[in-house]
Amino acid sequence: MANWLIAGLGNPGPQYEHTRHNVGFWWLDQLAHDLGSTFTVENKYHGQLAQCQLAGHKLFLLKPLLFMNRSGQSVAALANFFKIPLNNILVIHDELDLEPGVAKLKRDGGHGGHNGLKDIIAHMGGKEFLRCRLGIGHPGDSRQVADYVLSKPSQTDRQLILSAIDNSLRVLPDVLSDDLEKAMHWLHSQ
Repeated sequence: MANWLIAGLGNPGPQYEHTRHNVGFWWLDQLAHDLGSTFTVENKYHGQLAQCQLAGHKLFLLKPLLFMNRSGQSVAALANFFKIPLNNILVIHDELDLEPGVAKLKRDGGHGGHNGLKDIIAHMGGKEFLRCRLGIGHPGDSRQVADYVLSKPSQTDRQLILSAIDNSLRVLPDVLSDDLEKAMHWLHSQ
């Protein structure tokens, strides 16, 4: 049984709970709910942690309670404590370059300007972790990005995002079982 760290990115506090930037938290909340697990604050990991099992693997579900641009501090604290290698880390985050309703998996890659990914790469000393990118769309003007990601999606977009979360959760057992190709083939054809 392998240990996996699944980190959902977002910002702490009720004012951010329903914003586009917090779709990583939404994803983890759904998974924890599905697996009957609950989150508790773990100060030594600077976040909320839930532990559960799926497909024969132990999962550490982490919601960093530092702001997005400091997510790496939380991820590194947990990964180092439980000796979880980079290739057993899955990071769930919002993606401006994908439309709402689209979810894409990928391993490795840069941060694409995402401050949460940038900080995780810096703290982990590598970028070979998995990412689940949840589309939130783009406001059309780069000067509007900060306000856009910190605002609530329309009801239609929210439903599309929740649908993408459901689809990406369906392929999680394949991801954990190292069948990324199968998971990507199914998810990317939705």
